[in-house]
Amino acid sequence: MVYENVLITGANGQIGSVLTEYLRGIYGSDHVIASDLKFPEIRNGRFEILDATNAASLAAMVRKYRVTQIYHLAAILSAKGEQNPLETWHINMQTYFNVLEAARENGVKKVFYPSSIAVFGEHVGDEAAQWSYLDPATVYGISKSAGENWSNYYFKRYGLDVRSLRYPGIIGYQSMPGGGTTDYAVDIYHKAVKKEVFECFLNSGTVLPMIYISDAMDATIRLMEAPQQKITVRTSYNLAGMSFSPEEIAASIRKTIPDFSIVYKPDFRQKIADSWPRQIDDAQARNDWAWRPAYNLDKMTEEMISELQKKYQAVSKQ
Repeated sequence: MVYENVLITGANGQIGSVLTEYLRGIYGSDHVIASDLKFPEIRNGRFEILDATNAASLAAMVRKYRVTQIYHLAAILSAKGEQNPLETWHINMQTYFNVLEAARENGVKKVFYPSSIAVFGEHVGDEAAQWSYLDPATVYGISKSAGENWSNYYFKRYGLDVRSLRYPGIIGYQSMPGGGTTDYAVDIYHKAVKKEVFECFLNSGTVLPMIYISDAMDATIRLMEAPQQKITVRTSYNLAGMSFSPEEIAASIRKTIPDFSIVYKPDFRQKIADSWPRQIDDAQARNDWAWRPAYNLDKMTEEMISELQKKYQAVSKQ
């Protein structure tokens, strides 16, 4: 039997912490190496301290574990990235160059690169097509757009099997918000469960594309396990789950928590959100590797509230 050995960079983040467990369930705990700048609060399975900006350390890790797949999740997100644009560009791009070179030089079979709806800008219109013009409004989006083109380049130049998804806002109960513009849709559930008023940094009617964490993980695994001949997009696939506004998510929450209260105080993140599309056309992903989301807004809300109630009850008993 040929075993896969999977390295995850940025494993402590919102996507990484969940994806690590998904991958361990597929390949076995001994074959998935999570890594980040510090250890997580709870350590399960293999974990290594790794600064992905250090090319030599990354390459050594790939060789040490005979890595066959890399999931590169280390990055500074949209809202946080605007606080220090040059550092964001450096970290987001240098880490990815290091991953691409380590993969190319050490026989890694597959690389996963997470892109984002942040690659779209104000000229995309209400619905983003797969091949829409990219004019990102943030340094995060600029770095992701550049990364998509480098992914395509390494595939065409070196035959490196790089696969990518343009994630919409990801909503999950497993971790706290990480500095993205869509993160209000995570924080809002925490405030609702804790019976606190939620102060929203976007206008009430701001519609953005979102996806529940379980659907995001399913899409990621489907993409990475698809036969190579099925992959027709070598920049990044559009991915859609659902689209809604803050007032719509608040209404969904009130079906379970009737007294939930929200106030609107838009800040600099409103301008970022206004530059993004309201809908995503993901027909290419549906056609190429049978992508289908399983969650709508109310189904997601029900699960988010249930899981967060369990989490906070467990904390209160400690």
